[in-house]
Amino acid sequence: MDTPPQAEPGRREAGIVLAVAAVQFINVLDFVMVTPLGPFFAPGLGIPPSQLGYVSASYTAAASVAGLVGAVVLDRFDRRSALALCMLGLAAATLLGGVASGLGSLLATRVLAGLFGGPATSLSYAIVADAVPESRRGRAMGVVMSAFSVASVLGIPAGLLAAEWGGWRAPFVGLGALGLAVTAATWAVLPPLRSHLEGGPRPPALASVRQLAARPLVRWSWAMTATVMLAGFSVIPNLPAYLTGNLDVPAAHFKLLYAASGVGTFLVLRLAGRWVDRAGSLRVMTYASPVLAAALGLFVIFPVRALPPQVLFVSFLWALAFRNVAHGTLASKVPRPAERAAFQSIQSAVQHAASAAGGILSAAVLSTTPDGALVGMVGVGAFSAALTLGLPLLVARVERGLSSAQAAAH
Repeated sequence: MDTPPQAEPGRREAGIVLAVAAVQFINVLDFVMVTPLGPFFAPGLGIPPSQLGYVSASYTAAASVAGLVGAVVLDRFDRRSALALCMLGLAAATLLGGVASGLGSLLATRVLAGLFGGPATSLSYAIVADAVPESRRGRAMGVVMSAFSVASVLGIPAGLLAAEWGGWRAPFVGLGALGLAVTAATWAVLPPLRSHLEGGPRPPALASVRQLAARPLVRWSWAMTATVMLAGFSVIPNLPAYLTGNLDVPAAHFKLLYAASGVGTFLVLRLAGRWVDRAGSLRVMTYASPVLAAALGLFVIFPVRALPPQVLFVSFLWALAFRNVAHGTLASKVPRPAERAAFQSIQSAVQHAASAAGGILSAAVLSTTPDGALVGMVGVGAFSAALTLGLPLLVARVERGLSSAQAAAH
C-alpha cells in the first residue's frame, strides 16, 4: 500500500527527532558518565573525592564559553553541517580522555569536550524547534531528553562494566568510537537544515545577539535556566561519592542504580512531555518543584535511614526529569525561528556556566574525612532545595512574557 502523502512529513519529523536523540545520547553520556566513573579514576589519578566537582565543572565552563561564541555564528550555517563538526570534536576529545595521566590532563580533555559538546546541545534543540510545531514539541522534547534515560539504562552501566573489566580508560575510548559512528549515521539521516537562513538580509551577527538579549522575555528565560542548572549541579556531581562515603552504598551497585533510574526516567519523560503539552509548563513545574525539594530533603538534607538510599537516589532523578521537561519545552518557545541557534547557544552558555558554578561551589564547600565521607552535603542540599522551590515563580514570569509577546504579534 502506498504511503499517504500526509504521512511523509510525520515520518520526516520523527526521523529528525530520533537522529537528534541519538546525538544527545552521545553528548549526554559523555557528560554524565564522568561522575559515576569518579570512584574508578580518582585513585589512579590521585584526585581527592571532594575535588571531583572540578572535573564536571571544567566541561561545563568550557561549554559556556563555546555557547557565547556559538550565539554569534551558529545561525549562519546549515544546522546539519554545524552539528556534524561539533560531534566530531566531541568524539576526539573523549578519545583523548582515555590517555589522561593526571588531574591536569583530564581537565584539559574535559575542557575540549565542553567546547564541542555545548554547541552540539544548542544545535540539537534548535533543530527540534525548527522541525516540530509547538503543539507537539513537548512530546518531541520528551523523546530527545529520553537520551538521558537511555544513557542511564545502557550507557552508564556499560561504562561502569568497561571500567571494571578494562580499567577506567576503556569507557572513554569506547564512547569516543561510538560517537564517531553516530556522527556518520546522523549525517546520513538528517536532511540539509537551512530554513532558518531564508527570509532575506540579516543584521550583523553581534547586532542580532544584542537585539536578542535586549528582550526582557529572553533574559527571564535565561534566568530560569541558570536557576535550574545551579540547583541541580550543586548536588549531582557529588552524589556517587556521597552514596559510597556517607551512605555506604558499594560502587558495584551503581550499574543497577543508574539502570533503574533510567528506566523510570524514560517513562517519566514521556508522561511529562504529554502533560506539558496539555497543561503547560507552569502547572507541571508547580507540582514537580516541591516533590524534587522533598526528595532532596529526604536524601541529602535529613537522610531518612529507614528508607534505602538507593530508592531515594532514584526518586530524586525521576523528579528531576519532570522539572527538566517543563523547563526545556517552555524555553524552546521563547526565540523566533531565525534566532533559535543563537538563543540556544547563549542559553547553553548560561546553562553550563551555572552548572560549573554549582560544581565549583560544592567543591569549595565540601571536604572529605579520612574514611571517605563528604562533609557539608547538608548545606549544599539545602541551597539546591531553596532554588528549586523558587523556580515556579520564574516559570510564571516567562509564561506571562510569552502570552504578552503572542498577543502583540496578533
